[in-house]
Amino acid sequence: MSAFDEIIHNAILVSAVLSWFFAQIMKTVIHTLVTKTFDAERLVGTGGMPSSHSATVCGLAGAVCIRLGPGSTEFALAAALAIIVMYDALGIRRQAGKQAKVINEIIDSFERMGDENINAEDKLKEFLGHTPLQVMVGACIGIIFSMLVCNVFLPY
Repeated sequence: MSAFDEIIHNAILVSAVLSWFFAQIMKTVIHTLVTKTFDAERLVGTGGMPSSHSATVCGLAGAVCIRLGPGSTEFALAAALAIIVMYDALGIRRQAGKQAKVINEIIDSFERMGDENINAEDKLKEFLGHTPLQVMVGACIGIIFSMLVCNVFLPY
């Protein structure tokens, strides 16, 4: 079997990648429906509904659990990674996004006052972290995809 065949038949990797891909597509669709504008950056960007980071790590952990068992060292590592990533999305990255919003408001006020040293290019990215609901929906996507991939599409 070639390396490419091994990769596309690796249920654990396929589960993680498909979970990420589906979450990014959903994020783009939801953003488009809410804002009535298409933003291609949403296809690969962070933040928003659902969390693709959570979907990816839960797809990975779920597939490892199904394939190698909940008592395996590999599952322990994947679960720990998932916990760290989701905690980071809820905490640090969410707070950084809130701070970016405040800083951008300050930049806007300097622009309105005519400060020539400040421009729109100085603005920070605000879509960084996630709400608990966004993380939970992403986690559910990952778990569902891990079950589908491991039990339906690539059942050994």
